[in-house]
Amino acid sequence: MSLPVDPARYSAFLVTMFVMAITPGPANLFAIATGVAKGKGAALLGVAGMNAATLIWFLAAALGLGALILAFPQFFHVLALLGAAYVAWLGVKSILSGIQGQAGEDHAVSRQGKSALIDGFTVQIANPKALLFFTAVLPPFIDVQRPLVPQLTMFAVATIGMDLISMSAYGLGGAALANRMAEPRFRRGFSFAVGALLITAAGLIISRA
Repeated sequence: MSLPVDPARYSAFLVTMFVMAITPGPANLFAIATGVAKGKGAALLGVAGMNAATLIWFLAAALGLGALILAFPQFFHVLALLGAAYVAWLGVKSILSGIQGQAGEDHAVSRQGKSALIDGFTVQIANPKALLFFTAVLPPFIDVQRPLVPQLTMFAVATIGMDLISMSAYGLGGAALANRMAEPRFRRGFSFAVGALLITAAGLIISRA
C-alpha cells in the first residue's frame, strides 16, 4: 500500500514549511501584538482563528483555488488590501486606546475573547503569505498521479501543526510581557508599541499584495 505522498517529497515540504512558519510575517506579528495587548488566552484564540482560516485555504485548494485565482486575480488582490486595511485599523485603535488611557484599555479587555478569534481569522484569510503558499509553494509538492485529497490532508496536518507551534510561541512570548500591563505608564507605552506592530504587519500585507 503506497503512502498518499512520496516520503522524499513530503520531507522537502516539511523543511519548506518549517522555514515559512518561523519567518516573521503578518500572522506572527499579529500573534505577538495580541499576546502583549490581551494576554495568553486571547493570543491562543487569535492563533485558533488564524489556523481556522488556514483550514479554509486548504479546503479552497481542494476545490480548485489555483484555477480560481488565475481566473479572478483582482479579487484576491482586493482581498489582501482589505485585510491590510483591517489590520491597520486594529493598530490605529490600539494607539487611540493608549491616548485615551485606562477607559480605552478596559473597553478592549471586556471584549477581548470574541474579537481575538475573529481578528485572527480575518488576518490570516487575507494574508498574502498564505496566498503565496497556496499558489506558489504548495503546488510543486502535489503529485498529479496520486489522489489529491489525501495529499492535501497530509500537507494540512503539517502546515497547521507547525503554524500552531510557531504562532503560539510568538503570541505567548508577547503575553509574557503582559504581566506589567497593570502599570498605567507601561500599558500606555505598549498600546503604542502594539499599534506600531500591527501597522507594520499591514504594511507587510500591502507590500506582498
